[in-house]
Amino acid sequence: MLDNYLIDSSKSRANFSVKHMLISKVHGEFQKITGKFSYDSDNISQSIVEAKIETASINTHDAQRDAYLRSAEFLDVEKYPSITFRSTRMQRVGSKLLITGNLTIHGVAREVCLEVTGPSEKKAEPRSQMIIEALGSTKMKRKDFGLTWNAALEAGGFLVGDEVSVSLEVQLLKEL
Repeated sequence: MLDNYLIDSSKSRANFSVKHMLISKVHGEFQKITGKFSYDSDNISQSIVEAKIETASINTHDAQRDAYLRSAEFLDVEKYPSITFRSTRMQRVGSKLLITGNLTIHGVAREVCLEVTGPSEKKAEPRSQMIIEALGSTKMKRKDFGLTWNAALEAGGFLVGDEVSVSLEVQLLKEL
C-alpha cells in the first residue's frame, strides 16, 4: 500500500561540492526543495519520488559568487527556475535504496542514480505525525546538463571542475 509523504522544506537540503582551481572545493546548497514520496515499504518498486529545487535558492555563502551562479552564464534562473527529479525505478540493495530517475537541470534531462540510506520511518512529536528521514548521494558531470562555462588556468587545468558531488538530507511528513 502506498503511503504519501511531502518533503518538509524547512528540514531538507540539497548540498553540492565541486573542485575549484584544482585545489579546493566550493560547497553550497539549494535551500528550497519541495516534493513528494509515494512509498510502499512492502513493494519498493511501486514507490515514486518527485522533487523540485528552486535554482534561485542557491547559497555558497558568497553573495557575489551566488549572483554569478544565478546568471545566464550558469544556472540562468530566469529561464530555468527549477531543477526537477522524477524517479523511474527503485530497488533495495542491502541496507541501501537505489533510486534511478530523470534529473532536469538547465533544461536538460539525464538519468541519474541516487544511493539512499533509509528511508527510516519515525513518529514525530508532538503531533505524532509519521516522518521519513533519508540521506542520498550521487555524482554528476555538470557539462552533461549544459553547464559548460569555465576558464583556463595559466598553470594548466580549469577554474571549475566538471564533476559535482551531490548529497541530500531529506525529511518527509506523512500526509494526513
